[in-house]
Amino acid sequence: MNDDKVLESRTNHAGTVIRRRRECLACGYRFTSYEKTEDKPLMVIKRSGRREPFDEAKLERSITVCTEKLPVSQVQIEQIVDEVEASLNLKAGTTREITSKAIGDETLRALRKFNEVAYVRFAAVYRAYTSLDQFIHEIESLAHSG
Repeated sequence: MNDDKVLESRTNHAGTVIRRRRECLACGYRFTSYEKTEDKPLMVIKRSGRREPFDEAKLERSITVCTEKLPVSQVQIEQIVDEVEASLNLKAGTTREITSKAIGDETLRALRKFNEVAYVRFAAVYRAYTSLDQFIHEIESLAHSG
């Protein structure tokens, strides 16, 4: 039996995750537990009109690829994923549906403020750049807005 007491509880800004600091009553060891609220799953509406459940791992893989060989930790990647997912949950509201375009746009928004190189890498794939001019235009727009 786990005999412990909760020392502190905090929720993330979207209210979807509860972080609890706990202490074992037997030995005094302190640890952290996370509780994720279960909700109706977020459904993604693909460009084809097909619907599929939101896949957090897929988003994490995309962000990992565009941050490869950059000084970015796994914790930072997870924070970006959490930020994007929380924002998507707020946008989806009670319908629990979000377009794949909204996921890409929200990921771009998060990456733009986090790391410009990761942003351009993600944008190149998401927007399907086919020419050098498209890269140049994206980089120039970053330089002018930044």
